[in-house]
Amino acid sequence: MRILQKGFNYSQDGPGNRLIYHLQGCNFKCKWCSNPESMPLFSDKAEDVPNDDVVKEIERSRMMFFDGGGVTFTGGEPTLQPDDLIYVLKKVRELGVNTAIENNGSSQRLCEISDYVDYMIVDIKHPDDDIHKKYAEHSNKITVENLIKLSHKRNQLHVRIPLINHVNTDPEPFAELFKKMDMANTVVEILPYHEFGKCKWTEEYQITDGFVTDEQIKIFKNRLEKDGIHFIET
Repeated sequence: MRILQKGFNYSQDGPGNRLIYHLQGCNFKCKWCSNPESMPLFSDKAEDVPNDDVVKEIERSRMMFFDGGGVTFTGGEPTLQPDDLIYVLKKVRELGVNTAIENNGSSQRLCEISDYVDYMIVDIKHPDDDIHKKYAEHSNKITVENLIKLSHKRNQLHVRIPLINHVNTDPEPFAELFKKMDMANTVVEILPYHEFGKCKWTEEYQITDGFVTDEQIKIFKNRLEKDGIHFIET
């Protein structure tokens, strides 16, 4: 498993106190990415760790998984290492550890991976494929398909929307997507635009007016809440 960094945080990427692994490599090139160093599939900043060593480290950390915590794999994009990911998820689940992944939904194998995930987080930047390709340099068609499938398959789904001025503050495309999903066991989180990773970009940073106002967030949420969408904050 190719790991960029790891550490603990509380309830941001799944319930309770969690050991978070940031895996190396991402197939999206989001112009606002806060971890651009995670984009290349190979990097001298990342470490290749044997899968069984990852499992052992998680097992040693079990006493830290309080308040329903566990392990979360994020990125980069964790599903770019599907075989390693499935192997580790299976093993730690056998140990009784709560598992989570935070991903961009683009993997053809996501429904297979989902079978070993207790808490699933999927990011959706924009439901419109053309707009998505403009800002992430990748199609979102598989992401949309996976969101619809997972919402009907799982009894838990966490949809995360990075809300960015001039990019995706119109709630209507999201409303249309959510109509195709089973939202009974799905929650939505808004992640307002930030520039925490701007200093890490080696290329020119291309978002110049991305911050959203409280009023924009309110309008976005109010429209979707009319359709019964349940929002959470982490």
